[in-house]
Amino acid sequence: MSTDPRLVVISNRVAVPKARGAAGAQGGLAGALHAALKSRKGLWFGWSGQESGSGRTGHIDTQTSDGVTTATIDLSQRDIDEYYNGYANSTLWPLFHYRLDLAEYERETGKGYERVNERFADLSAPLIEPEDVVWVHDYHLIPLGERLRSRGLKNRIGFFLHIPWPATRLFVSLPYHERLVRTLLYYDVVGFQTEEWLDSFLHYCENELGAQVDKGSGAVTFEGRTTLARAYPIGIDWDHFSRLGETGDARQAQQRLLSSTRRRTAMIGVDRLDYSKGLPERIDGIGRFFERNPERVRDLVFIQIAPPSREDVESYQAIRAELEQKCGQINGARSEVDMVPIRYVNRGYSHAELFGFFRAAKIGLVTPLRDGMNLVAKEYVAAQDPEDPGVLILSRFAGAAAQLPDAVLVNPHSPDDIDHAIRTALDMPLAERKSRHEKMIATVRDDNVQQWTANFLRDLS
Repeated sequence: MSTDPRLVVISNRVAVPKARGAAGAQGGLAGALHAALKSRKGLWFGWSGQESGSGRTGHIDTQTSDGVTTATIDLSQRDIDEYYNGYANSTLWPLFHYRLDLAEYERETGKGYERVNERFADLSAPLIEPEDVVWVHDYHLIPLGERLRSRGLKNRIGFFLHIPWPATRLFVSLPYHERLVRTLLYYDVVGFQTEEWLDSFLHYCENELGAQVDKGSGAVTFEGRTTLARAYPIGIDWDHFSRLGETGDARQAQQRLLSSTRRRTAMIGVDRLDYSKGLPERIDGIGRFFERNPERVRDLVFIQIAPPSREDVESYQAIRAELEQKCGQINGARSEVDMVPIRYVNRGYSHAELFGFFRAAKIGLVTPLRDGMNLVAKEYVAAQDPEDPGVLILSRFAGAAAQLPDAVLVNPHSPDDIDHAIRTALDMPLAERKSRHEKMIATVRDDNVQQWTANFLRDLS
């Protein structure tokens, strides 16, 4: 019987069976949080993913299954436009991914963000009992801890940021940046994916806010309160993902890919359709490879799986059009009647099918321009056959690069670098592939998502 206090998780989306895109969006994270919640008879609160018919609504839909209670609210169309598509995804997301050129600063969306955080606090506070430990997730809900404190909550409250934290010089371009950071310092623990993002945060606290920062422990003291800021690199659900490899779906997917490539080496990329993932730059690098090595069109086929996301945000429509055009140009120039060099697939697949595709692909191409962690890189490594593993090509600007230095690291902005990495991967001898894979697999297996959850909750409790 668990003696730990009850856990309350608050996030933008909740993995309940009926929430649109919820589980898919969270992947292994949903499973890990669910396991932690289950062991503590916990509560998961957030947006249902649905629009409320009646404008503003205070209705909370609760259901309990498997010892976990989910509590979801609907949002009005105005809330979705201003808080979600607006401030969260058109202001914070681009800025935190170093895309100052795409960040939009609108007073109205900023107000919508504050308003929805206020509403999350109004509706979740009455559900939180005095002994509960509260864990808030991601950039949508940065001010929530401070809003809960203003309602008198004395609980231990932690926050985890799943995306990068930008360098101070970039971050100060955000109107009211100081107010946003002040709200973070109402949490007891604030977690980041890597030491790099943590250092950027501590630099801001010390140099812009004038807070007292102890870099050794990560303690930030400001206006009489102390917050612990640390790096907790997230991992995959190793046991669950490994078991998927034994399913019929995974084996069928692997066979499907292998038989369709007709002895060519398959290289795979799997990314949400998002400008932070560096997809147009990736296609440019592949184009450069085929330009320099035209005879290798018969050796290599690239498969890009890119499920659509945030389709009502303009910059996402633009990237889809650009990607389709670039793939079309290369295929037009390099195809034969019986083969195309690039397959571009604009849909999602199950985790089991992805395992099979990863296993069949001899090269994994993961080249985000900036990424908090990137779990696809870790899943690719986990899916490999240890006797004949594929090669991971990884952007040095993904959080995962700090943990996987044995990948072939590239600058995703450089077509030359990508071209060179593809040649390196294609020609890499088995002994070197095995030795790189052994080092990476140890990290992926040991730094798993359960370990991540345990580390964070230990510091928070």
